[in-house]
Amino acid sequence: MTQRANIDAGAELDPVHPVPPPVASGRATGLTTAEVAERVARGEVNDVPVRSSRSTTEIVRANVFTRFNAIIGVLWLIMLFVAPLQDSLFGFVIIANTGIGIIQELRAKKTLDGLAVIGEAKPTVRRDGVAAEISTSEIVLGDLVELGPGDKVVVDGEVVETDGLEVDESLLTGEADPVLKKPGDRMMSGSFVVAGGGAFTATKVGREAYAAQLAEEASRFTLVHSELRSGISMILKYVTWLMVPTSIGLIISQLVVKDDNFKQSVAYTVGGIVPMIPEGLVLLTSVAFAIGVIRLGRKQCLVQELPAIEGLARVDVVCLDKTGTLTEGGMDVTELRPLGGADEAYVRKVLGALGESDPRPNASLQAIIDAYPDSEEWRCRESLPFSSARKYSGAAFSEGDGENSTWLLGAPDVLLPPGDPALAEIDGLNEQGLRVLLLARARRELDDPQVAADARATALVVLEQRLRPDAGDTLRYFEEQNVHAKVISGDNAVSVGAVAGKLGLPGAENTVDARQLPTDQAEMAKVLDSNAVFGRVTPQQKRDMVAALQSRGHTVAMTGDGVNDVLALKDADIGVSMGSGSEATRAVAQIVLLNNSFATLPSVVAEGRRVIGNITRVATLFLVKTVYSVLLALLVVCTQVEYLFLPRHLTLLSTLTIGIPAFFLALAPNTERAKPHFVRRVMRYAIPGGVIAAVTTFATYLLARHYYVGDGAREAETSAATLTLFLVSMWVLAIIARPYTWWRICLVLSMAAAFLLVLAVPWLQTFFALKLVGTTLPWAAVGIAVVGAGLLEVAWRWVDRRFPT
Repeated sequence: MTQRANIDAGAELDPVHPVPPPVASGRATGLTTAEVAERVARGEVNDVPVRSSRSTTEIVRANVFTRFNAIIGVLWLIMLFVAPLQDSLFGFVIIANTGIGIIQELRAKKTLDGLAVIGEAKPTVRRDGVAAEISTSEIVLGDLVELGPGDKVVVDGEVVETDGLEVDESLLTGEADPVLKKPGDRMMSGSFVVAGGGAFTATKVGREAYAAQLAEEASRFTLVHSELRSGISMILKYVTWLMVPTSIGLIISQLVVKDDNFKQSVAYTVGGIVPMIPEGLVLLTSVAFAIGVIRLGRKQCLVQELPAIEGLARVDVVCLDKTGTLTEGGMDVTELRPLGGADEAYVRKVLGALGESDPRPNASLQAIIDAYPDSEEWRCRESLPFSSARKYSGAAFSEGDGENSTWLLGAPDVLLPPGDPALAEIDGLNEQGLRVLLLARARRELDDPQVAADARATALVVLEQRLRPDAGDTLRYFEEQNVHAKVISGDNAVSVGAVAGKLGLPGAENTVDARQLPTDQAEMAKVLDSNAVFGRVTPQQKRDMVAALQSRGHTVAMTGDGVNDVLALKDADIGVSMGSGSEATRAVAQIVLLNNSFATLPSVVAEGRRVIGNITRVATLFLVKTVYSVLLALLVVCTQVEYLFLPRHLTLLSTLTIGIPAFFLALAPNTERAKPHFVRRVMRYAIPGGVIAAVTTFATYLLARHYYVGDGAREAETSAATLTLFLVSMWVLAIIARPYTWWRICLVLSMAAAFLLVLAVPWLQTFFALKLVGTTLPWAAVGIAVVGAGLLEVAWRWVDRRFPT
């Protein structure tokens, strides 16, 4: 029996993978077990590891060997020789931070690797005459690989068998039209089957096959190529440029200009350099992403490219494929309506024969098979595979009595001429959200391009789709979050609108038939912006619709599970595939919902928003410190005074006002939709915040230098300046922590209490070299800090009004 195509009125191909049957006699049997063993022994195996994450060595190297770790490491070693242990605390903090980063990323790796195994493609290979699914890595040179609609070509090869085999090579060549394959034709790994079936012999496996490179690149765990990561890299580059000349000036000032104790000068110099480095920012970004992967992994969501978490958080339009997304894969035949006096018993035989002709039926045809078993009296002579562009399929049979007949099954509004009386009846069914297939007898041969012309309508097959119980809640979530949902489907527009209406999608009553869409991108974008439901959409139109939405500045996510969705998934900003979807869709999607639950998407969106919103918050904290550290160093160089702080002072301040709070804030819930221009949004707060903190702190320091004299003056001056800087930094934290919740208030108050504890406990005073002397200067330091807090409020509110996001 020749393989048949999926037969369906809509454009959705709902992949169903039954246990492959034994190979029929007369066909190639593939390699024998002995031949497979020989090839394995020779190393002719497709053993290129498809990694879902970086290796352990790469993770350790990426977290340890960084530019700033090298700088801090050198400074730490210097401090271990010239200063007390408490001035070297910053080095131990960096070790702890690096360890946390490695541990969290290893946890993410374990999660990703486990999910990747679940979502791995399982090609069907014929060996010893029996077809069986195996792992991609088990394919050997010369294996006979079977193909069906939706299958991805995983190794290079040569076609041996074909039954209307149409392959889409657009991901490799850019050519959108499917290629009809014949025996002897080359199969390119990375392409996928859109219609028909067949088999090919593997001619290149392992690293020789292009698929190995493609899959490895597409599936690799990455922390790059995102606005967030690019923005942080840009900030670090600017920080480096500022830090180098400032540090040189500070070293000269403290070691040459000032005739002071050498070891103490070194300690104060290091104390000025270390806080310029926002070392924890990269760590927290990596940790936030890694924890996001772990959280989503627990919900059976495979993030194939880590920046997808960030990208989906920026999405403002989500395009939904109906079948497999809003509805479940299965369907039920609810009614059979013969037309034109056709005999119902005969129609049932036709449907049974059509069902038996396809070894890989999709959901629609499976429902027909369940309702109308094959009578085994008819023999299939020829078949026409289903095509999303054609929207019908067909088969030619030799009936039990010797008569030949040709039948088409597909979309009624495509097979019937406009104005046909049956269309009014069909519209009524579509308005109820039912799917309707038309069975028609063709008067022409299947290979005739006009085979559908003059076909005689014989019966209507009415199918009921099963709505996903959680789809309505998910659509409401997107509406509440101001994310516009667009349903684009190959089904009848009225039927799609009825399904969307049952789920409560706004605008579902106004459906658009995609055959009437303008071809001009600008005009198409206008229609897309003002409507929410589109039917009879071809695969190329889905791609064009994504491009049209992007041309209007939208960030577009596309969901789908069939081969007709691949091109749109590839071009969308974020592609989301169902785990039960075709191999091709899973290969190009950045996010795979392994549990096939549309309801998981809100979790992905929320996780992305949490990551981006929180990293923006904590980045401001870190960069305020960098700005005030650079400015304080410049002020010291310009005024030729001793530097204000020892490393222990700034370690204490950084831990209480940045390190600990940032860790909690980075992992907190955050539902605000991600906004663009990360660097600009962070720096517009960090610069005024850092300037105010530096000026108020230096003012207190200069005032203390004139007030305190004699033994202990240096420690008293530093303590007063530390108090001002701590209070101003705490106010920055208080602003960043808004809007307040009980735990955020407790976080801020606990950091303040910890600092008071240091000032109150004698041995902590000694350890951190902090002791407030008298009452006049400490209260003056508090007063200056209050003025600084007021300036912060005014400056940041002015920034909000002057530069709204």
